[in-house]
Amino acid sequence: MSLQRLTSGPLTLGLELALDNDWSPAGEAARLRDGRAFGVPDLSEHLQRVQLADRLGFRALWLRDVPLYDPHFGDAGQVFEMFTYLGYLAASTQHALLGTAAAVLPLRMPWLVRKAAASVQQLSGDRLLLGVASGDRPVEYPLFGIPFEQRGEAFRDAVAVLRGDQDARLDAGQALLPMATPPPLLVAGLAQQRPDWVGQHMDAWLAYPGTPEDHRRRVGLWREVAGDKPYVSFLHLDLAERADEPPRRHRFGLRVGSQGLIAELEAMQAAGVNHIGLNLRRNQAPVEETLHRLAEEVLPAFDAG
Repeated sequence: MSLQRLTSGPLTLGLELALDNDWSPAGEAARLRDGRAFGVPDLSEHLQRVQLADRLGFRALWLRDVPLYDPHFGDAGQVFEMFTYLGYLAASTQHALLGTAAAVLPLRMPWLVRKAAASVQQLSGDRLLLGVASGDRPVEYPLFGIPFEQRGEAFRDAVAVLRGDQDARLDAGQALLPMATPPPLLVAGLAQQRPDWVGQHMDAWLAYPGTPEDHRRRVGLWREVAGDKPYVSFLHLDLAERADEPPRRHRFGLRVGSQGLIAELEAMQAAGVNHIGLNLRRNQAPVEETLHRLAEEVLPAFDAG
């Protein structure tokens, strides 16, 4: 159900948390004033902003899984432990889908991931999108006692548990509660697997940010191994004040006015993209202002609700 809601339109739009513009000049100044490390967002207004996004009609809210803050990597994600935060958001929102982008399966016990996901799924009213990954930060693995080189195998084993393929290991009468509708599995990248394995075992693909042409090539590859399963990606957006300001590309996205953003998203839609999560951490305007502008000027062009 949640995957159908994610893609029930020509293109749907969501948001990647944290909803802070800490990578903008003003955000950087505030970070230094507050004494926060680079990549650690200001979460003082996180609940109000999440609830605003929910009311405005953004289709999904996406959370990254960053088990260990590493200053060399420089991004703490949304700071909170992912499943704990999902439970909080399930109680704090009513409409938006709740997505993980993505749970690092080799660093988590798969049976507990399955129980946590089932809990969020039931508490949220079937709004969970369980994005999963093998992880790509070698520094984390020794801390968790997991060999980095074996993360691909660990990922496959975890997927087997999440899919119910290991349920024969349970004794008669045993069950993993709650008994909720299993959430769809979306994979970030290839997770150290063959493309055909990913296409067979995953319900959708979480692709890295790129240009419409990048997505056109990737969608073509995805369709070869997965048929019409959904293709999801992200865009780092700096929404300019002038609606007609032309695009200026930066890493993972662009600065552009609302007219140019609509054109960019239309090109992604034409390339076969089903959903885009917008990341506002580079955004120079206040977050609340940009959320309202996106809802008024951009969402109506795509999101049918």
